[in-house]
Amino acid sequence: MTEYRGRLGQVGRVAIVVSGYHERITRKLLDGALTTCRNAGIPESGIDVVWVPGAFELGAVASALARRGSHAVLVALGAVVRGETPHFDYVAGETSRVLADVARAVPCGFGLLTVDTMEQAEARAGGALGNKGAEAAEAALRTADVLAQIGSG
Repeated sequence: MTEYRGRLGQVGRVAIVVSGYHERITRKLLDGALTTCRNAGIPESGIDVVWVPGAFELGAVASALARRGSHAVLVALGAVVRGETPHFDYVAGETSRVLADVARAVPCGFGLLTVDTMEQAEARAGGALGNKGAEAAEAALRTADVLAQIGSG
Protein backbone atom coordinates (compact mmCIF):
# COMPACT_ATOMS: atom_id res chain seq x y z
CA MET A 1 0.00 0.00 0.00
CA THR A 2 1.08 3.53 -0.59
CA GLU A 3 1.11 6.02 2.25
CA TYR A 4 -2.42 7.09 3.12
CA ARG A 5 -3.25 10.77 2.86
CA GLY A 6 -7.03 10.62 2.74
CA ARG A 7 -9.79 12.72 4.24
CA LEU A 8 -10.31 10.96 7.55
CA GLY A 9 -8.56 13.69 9.51
CA GLN A 10 -11.80 15.64 9.08
CA VAL A 11 -14.16 12.76 9.89
CA GLY A 12 -13.63 11.72 13.49
CA ARG A 13 -11.61 10.35 16.36
CA VAL A 14 -9.24 7.39 16.28
CA ALA A 15 -8.69 5.00 19.18
CA ILE A 16 -5.53 2.91 19.26
CA VAL A 17 -5.72 0.02 21.71
CA VAL A 18 -2.26 -1.32 22.60
CA SER A 19 -1.17 -4.40 24.51
CA GLY A 20 1.35 -3.72 27.24
CA TYR A 21 2.68 -7.25 27.02
CA HIS A 22 5.78 -7.34 24.79
CA GLU A 23 5.88 -3.55 25.11
CA ARG A 24 9.27 -3.40 23.40
CA ILE A 25 7.42 -4.53 20.26
CA THR A 26 4.04 -2.89 20.77
CA ARG A 27 5.51 0.55 21.42
CA LYS A 28 7.12 0.39 17.96
CA LEU A 29 3.79 -0.67 16.45
CA LEU A 30 2.17 2.28 18.23
CA ASP A 31 4.79 4.68 16.85
CA GLY A 32 3.99 3.46 13.33
CA ALA A 33 0.24 3.81 13.84
CA LEU A 34 0.61 7.32 15.26
CA THR A 35 2.78 8.40 12.34
CA THR A 36 0.20 7.10 9.87
CA CYS A 37 -2.59 8.96 11.68
CA ARG A 38 -0.61 12.20 11.74
CA ASN A 39 0.23 11.86 8.05
CA ALA A 40 -3.50 11.44 7.35
CA GLY A 41 -4.13 14.82 8.97
CA ILE A 42 -5.54 13.61 12.26
CA PRO A 43 -4.52 16.00 15.05
CA GLU A 44 -2.99 14.65 18.26
CA SER A 45 -6.17 15.72 20.06
CA GLY A 46 -8.15 13.38 17.78
CA ILE A 47 -6.20 10.27 18.78
CA ASP A 48 -6.85 8.30 21.96
CA VAL A 49 -4.28 5.68 22.99
CA VAL A 50 -5.58 3.04 25.38
CA TRP A 51 -3.18 0.56 26.95
CA VAL A 52 -4.41 -2.88 28.02
CA PRO A 53 -2.50 -5.60 29.92
CA GLY A 54 -2.15 -8.12 27.10
CA ALA A 55 -3.27 -9.15 23.64
CA PHE A 56 -6.33 -11.02 24.92
CA GLU A 57 -7.73 -7.80 26.41
CA LEU A 58 -7.55 -5.96 23.07
CA GLY A 59 -10.91 -7.40 22.03
CA ALA A 60 -12.80 -6.47 25.19
CA VAL A 61 -11.63 -2.87 25.11
CA ALA A 62 -12.07 -2.48 21.34
CA SER A 63 -15.62 -3.87 21.69
CA ALA A 64 -16.42 -1.42 24.47
CA LEU A 65 -15.07 1.50 22.44
CA ALA A 66 -17.08 0.42 19.39
CA ARG A 67 -20.28 0.24 21.48
CA ARG A 68 -19.59 3.70 22.88
CA GLY A 69 -19.58 5.09 19.36
CA SER A 70 -17.17 7.96 19.98
CA HIS A 71 -14.49 6.83 17.50
CA ALA A 72 -14.63 6.67 13.71
CA VAL A 73 -11.74 4.20 13.61
CA LEU A 74 -10.13 1.67 15.96
CA VAL A 75 -6.66 0.17 15.68
CA ALA A 76 -5.66 -2.85 17.78
CA LEU A 77 -1.95 -3.50 18.35
CA GLY A 78 -0.34 -6.44 20.08
CA ALA A 79 2.05 -9.36 19.77
CA VAL A 80 1.52 -13.01 20.55
CA VAL A 81 4.66 -15.14 20.38
CA ARG A 82 4.31 -18.93 20.09
CA GLY A 83 5.61 -20.84 23.07
CA GLU A 84 5.67 -24.47 24.15
CA THR A 85 1.99 -24.68 25.11
CA PRO A 86 -1.31 -24.15 23.23
CA HIS A 87 -1.72 -20.75 24.94
CA PHE A 88 -0.70 -19.00 21.69
CA ASP A 89 -3.56 -20.64 19.77
CA TYR A 90 -6.21 -19.60 22.27
CA VAL A 91 -5.04 -16.02 22.67
CA ALA A 92 -4.38 -15.40 18.97
CA GLY A 93 -7.56 -17.13 17.82
CA GLU A 94 -10.00 -15.59 20.26
CA THR A 95 -8.51 -12.11 20.01
CA SER A 96 -8.71 -12.29 16.22
CA ARG A 97 -12.35 -13.45 16.38
CA VAL A 98 -13.42 -10.62 18.68
CA LEU A 99 -11.57 -8.00 16.61
CA ALA A 100 -13.30 -9.32 13.47
CA ASP A 101 -16.63 -8.81 15.24
CA VAL A 102 -15.61 -5.25 16.16
CA ALA A 103 -14.67 -4.53 12.54
CA ARG A 104 -18.28 -5.18 11.51
CA ALA A 105 -19.32 -2.15 13.57
CA VAL A 106 -16.34 0.22 13.26
CA PRO A 107 -13.34 0.09 10.91
CA CYS A 108 -10.76 -1.75 12.98
CA GLY A 109 -7.12 -2.06 11.97
CA PHE A 110 -5.73 -5.49 12.83
CA GLY A 111 -2.23 -4.97 14.18
CA LEU A 112 -1.96 -8.19 16.19
CA LEU A 113 1.33 -9.88 15.38
CA THR A 114 1.13 -13.67 15.61
CA VAL A 115 4.69 -14.89 15.34
CA ASP A 116 6.90 -17.80 16.26
CA THR A 117 9.83 -15.77 17.59
CA MET A 118 10.70 -12.36 18.95
CA GLU A 119 12.97 -11.89 15.93
CA GLN A 120 9.91 -12.21 13.67
CA ALA A 121 8.09 -9.67 15.83
CA GLU A 122 11.01 -7.23 15.60
CA ALA A 123 11.05 -7.59 11.81
CA ARG A 124 7.36 -6.61 11.69
CA ALA A 125 7.62 -3.76 14.20
CA GLY A 126 9.72 -1.38 12.16
CA GLY A 127 12.33 -3.86 11.02
CA ALA A 128 13.01 -5.51 7.67
CA LEU A 129 9.35 -6.33 7.05
CA GLY A 130 8.00 -2.86 7.78
CA ASN A 131 5.76 -1.68 10.57
CA LYS A 132 2.50 -3.60 10.89
CA GLY A 133 1.16 -0.94 13.27
CA ALA A 134 1.42 1.64 10.51
CA GLU A 135 -0.18 -0.79 8.06
CA ALA A 136 -3.06 -1.56 10.45
CA ALA A 137 -3.78 2.14 10.95
CA GLU A 138 -3.66 2.75 7.21
CA ALA A 139 -6.04 -0.13 6.51
CA ALA A 140 -8.54 1.17 9.08
CA LEU A 141 -8.31 4.74 7.75
CA ARG A 142 -8.80 3.59 4.16
CA THR A 143 -11.77 1.45 5.17
CA ALA A 144 -13.40 4.35 7.00
CA ASP A 145 -12.83 6.52 3.95
CA VAL A 146 -14.43 3.95 1.63
CA LEU A 147 -17.40 3.52 3.98
CA ALA A 148 -17.89 7.29 4.05
CA GLN A 149 -17.78 7.42 0.25
CA ILE A 150 -20.44 4.73 -0.15
CA GLY A 151 -22.60 6.21 2.59
CA SER A 152 -22.18 3.42 5.13
CA GLY A 153 -19.86 5.07 7.61
